[in-house]
Amino acid sequence: MSATERVLSILKGGHRFVFRYPEGRESELLASFVALANDPESEFDWFDAAVLSYQMGQQLSRPLEPAAPLD
Repeated sequence: MSATERVLSILKGGHRFVFRYPEGRESELLASFVALANDPESEFDWFDAAVLSYQMGQQLSRPLEPAAPLD
């Protein structure tokens, strides 16, 4: 059985940051936020990391909706 894929995204100026990750790999995604925020070449900053971290927490606090059965 595969893990549920989750998606987080943020629009900033002319950039769209989209992060897709399997459920249970949140700590790795947070590490990616840190790496991007620390990269002086990236438009992604600590505020963006905070916003996406908050969104992640909101997603985790909601139960997953079951998938509709395939007919």
